[in-house]
Amino acid sequence: MASINVTEMNSEQLHQSRMAMLSESIKSIAFKKQQITKEYEKGDEVEVASQELGFIGSYYAATIICSTGDDYYRIKYKTLLTDDESEPLEDVFSAAEIRPVPPHQHETMSENGFRLYDMVDVFANDGWWFGFISAKVGDEYYVYFPTTADNIAYPPHVLRFHQEWSNGKWIFLP
Repeated sequence: MASINVTEMNSEQLHQSRMAMLSESIKSIAFKKQQITKEYEKGDEVEVASQELGFIGSYYAATIICSTGDDYYRIKYKTLLTDDESEPLEDVFSAAEIRPVPPHQHETMSENGFRLYDMVDVFANDGWWFGFISAKVGDEYYVYFPTTADNIAYPPHVLRFHQEWSNGKWIFLP
């Protein structure tokens, strides 16, 4: 009869449990609207949260063009282009789908980089995508995206620690 390594089995169960817990947490954050705690002005640099299926959990850099009234703003994307790719795409969003740009993180990066289960944003496909570190292989980090169920390897230079805009300030999630 083959022996069962209880430590390995418990370790894998713990890993799967932690992945499931983080996935639910990220989904609940990605599907909620931002608190409206800030009025934006023409020229403000922001990130717009996509609520479109397949893009939930992604944020795109944009600039406020103007207010259209009732907490709605016309924005111009920095990385998304019109269908003919001749100019930046413009759209209108509610303030609940807009947040300020998070502060740069050079001073907040740990000396050892990212760790297993850290919540991160990955710059890919013209925007920042919200997930968590599921593994590290060599110099690359695997990031699991609960809203799309993708698990993809990335170099560290396209990652940042995820921050949430809450009550008018940026916070790191535990």
